[in-house]
Amino acid sequence: MDDFLSQLTDFTGTFALLDVALVLGLSFVLGLVMGFVYRATHRGVSYSQGFVHTLVLLCVVVALLMLIVGSNIARAFTLVGALSIIRFRNALKETRDVGFIFATLAVGMACGTRFYMLAVFATIWIAGVIVLLSRLRVFAKVVHERILLVEVPGEANPDELLGEIFERYAKEANIISLETVRGGEAKEAVYSVVLRRGISPTKLLDDVRARNGDRKASLVLGQQELDL
Repeated sequence: MDDFLSQLTDFTGTFALLDVALVLGLSFVLGLVMGFVYRATHRGVSYSQGFVHTLVLLCVVVALLMLIVGSNIARAFTLVGALSIIRFRNALKETRDVGFIFATLAVGMACGTRFYMLAVFATIWIAGVIVLLSRLRVFAKVVHERILLVEVPGEANPDELLGEIFERYAKEANIISLETVRGGEAKEAVYSVVLRRGISPTKLLDDVRARNGDRKASLVLGQQELDL
């Protein structure tokens, strides 16, 4: 019985079972903390539950990898070679997601190298910074530009057709792109517009559709929160 317990507490030959359980358990808990912070501070329409699960899993896996590598240089080079064959095909929709990935990597590495207090303190600190930036909306900017998409007849000049409307409703209007649609029967123009104070977007769209022959017209509000 004593021999069995001895093997159980040192079954890896290097780490005790308690060490492994503590590393994996702590990395899982801290990964959950990062996941909850990500969900609580996320804005926009690109939220992905799978990405949050990936953050938690990443923290645990990195901690396990750090246990495996330890201070063995040969294992480290073997691990690099094995991971080099992985290809990531999904593009991140938000730049802040990169920050969360690196944060969970760092926390997982701290757990795997058994710097437990460092991992806990770093998680609390990073989470606090993220929540503070989110709640206080640090560096936030009020965006007045709106995206206007208008379809006009193929032979029409969008600037001439909509010029009077822009003078009445917009402080500023700049064309972003112009392309032909429906085999050249129509054109689709995209404008960046700054509406005058008190202007109703509905009234603007009504007048635009009256000018373009009741064709497509749409105004994107709050485009800074969307993935365009």
